[in-house]
Amino acid sequence: MRANLPTPSPDAIAHSERLSKLIRHDIATQGGWIPFSRFMELALYAPGLGYYTAGARKFGEAGDFITAPELSTLFGRTLAKQLIEVMQASTSHILELGAGSGKLALDILTELEKRDALPERYSILEVSADLRQRQQALIQERLPHLASKVIWLDALPDHISGAVIGNEVLDALPVHLVYWSDGGILERGVSSNGGTFAWQDRIPENTALLDIAKSLTVPDDYLSEISLAARGLIASLSERMDKGAMIFIDYGFGSAEYYHPQRSRGTLMCHYRHHSHDDPFYLLGLQDITAHVDFTAIAESAIDHGAHFLGYTSQAHFLINNGVTDLMSEVSPEDVRTYAPLSSQLQKLTSPAEMGELFKVIALGKGMEEPLAGFLRGDMSRRL
Repeated sequence: MRANLPTPSPDAIAHSERLSKLIRHDIATQGGWIPFSRFMELALYAPGLGYYTAGARKFGEAGDFITAPELSTLFGRTLAKQLIEVMQASTSHILELGAGSGKLALDILTELEKRDALPERYSILEVSADLRQRQQALIQERLPHLASKVIWLDALPDHISGAVIGNEVLDALPVHLVYWSDGGILERGVSSNGGTFAWQDRIPENTALLDIAKSLTVPDDYLSEISLAARGLIASLSERMDKGAMIFIDYGFGSAEYYHPQRSRGTLMCHYRHHSHDDPFYLLGLQDITAHVDFTAIAESAIDHGAHFLGYTSQAHFLINNGVTDLMSEVSPEDVRTYAPLSSQLQKLTSPAEMGELFKVIALGKGMEEPLAGFLRGDMSRRL
């Protein structure tokens, strides 16, 4: 599979080697082994070297993958309609987690302005200094008159009210790898032998990880992921939320499907120049590393920390429920140059063969008395 990947430039290869050296040093200082969650954290977020913290382009045709906001303005414009409903029931604030290129914020703000429903404040929590700069530049270039409404945060605020959104955020959080064997439960981590990385299994020392692993029913010879980081993020958001709703869009499953006996090698994947493969040791710092989201764990973490479950459905149902087809009707089919691309984009966003069924939407919150429009049809909560 590696043979089919585009060849990186000499500078990119040198960058990757610098990150590899940093990770090998971290392994050495930790006694020769680190959990995969630590490896993934460094590979993605090591300051100045990790995939999300260095300067390479990640999103869109010139990057490694295309997200829904990069694909079409229809996504952000439709999501904006749901955010209006949340803000009307709570407060006029939006918090976006991991804003990527800034395109989603741009489309949301543009649509909210059109509907005379701009928030008092649009906050972005972004851990990547490089992406933060790109987001700031995009907003300043395309919406300079609204730039003062957008602020960037270094940490979660102590109190949150309004709408919280995260598009393809949970899948990029570090995961632990767990191996269930006939001899017991092991954590799969990373060791280093000279200039190479190797898998190595050890008895888990993290009691929270071990407790979760024991609670899952899987066969022997089974490898999968457990994301303590995703659980921790949802717990922190739930504890801080006073009133409002959190909406997360990502690819994943409920727990029963996530840990299905046939999914015995897990969901870990790497993305490089629109190619996918399963070797996280390759092209360090140049490729994304992701795992599918266990949405049951997300819902349970929110409930355990004081939030309420508000809905779970497919991306297709969420967009249709919020009127994405109404946006299409604003363009005449006779205007082929405008309508045809939008129609193609809508197909990719909603088709079961594209993003429509693979991506799910979950809503969690506090003080929301009325059901959210995005979840009125196509309820999938039975699959959590």
